[in-house]
Amino acid sequence: MAKYVLYHTEGCHLCEQAYELMLQLIPSEEFELIDIVSDEALMAAYQTSIPVMKRCSDEEAIYWPFDQQKIQQLVE
Repeated sequence: MAKYVLYHTEGCHLCEQAYELMLQLIPSEEFELIDIVSDEALMAAYQTSIPVMKRCSDEEAIYWPFDQQKIQQLVE
């Protein structure tokens, strides 16, 4: 089961940057990519703020712009 989620959409260069940052700190099997285009509720919630990284255990989220330090704080 994924510990983290990255809300994104295809073709989003900021989302690609966030994904690369996550890969540097979190093993890929510990996070799930969710494309918000496939869900109306996610589109309504995140369309103006993607990429968004969320910790599954408590729903704590960080919104772009974030860096490795913010990801590390979310992971700890």
